[in-house]
Amino acid sequence: QVQLDESGGGLVQPGGSLRLSCAASGGTYQYMGWFRQAPGKEREFVAAITWSIASVFYADPVKGRFFISRDKFKNMVFLQMDGLKPEDTAVYYCAARQDWLYGSASLIENRDSYDYWGQGTQVTVSS
Repeated sequence: QVQLDESGGGLVQPGGSLRLSCAASGGTYQYMGWFRQAPGKEREFVAAITWSIASVFYADPVKGRFFISRDKFKNMVFLQMDGLKPEDTAVYYCAARQDWLYGSASLIENRDSYDYWGQGTQVTVSS
């Protein structure tokens, strides 16, 4: 059973930066991802990374501003968020998938592809 614990959320002004962390324990996984959910909206894909070779994937709205990375020795994944905008305000969730995905690369952006989820951390971008 994989357990995921997020941290690093908070209140930041537009244009500012935050770094989210996710500590993973209790299992093995091939993918780690970040999703977010704003009030009244569905949970959406933000970024993902393959655990073995650190291939990265990003949603279009965050490309060039957000950067996902992982530390294999500490079993942690990070989301560096720069140039934050008010529309980035949401609860951010860390997710993990145990097995390899086969088929379309878009599967990595599908929340149903992930087996485990953290409790979420709030990010608010406001002046």
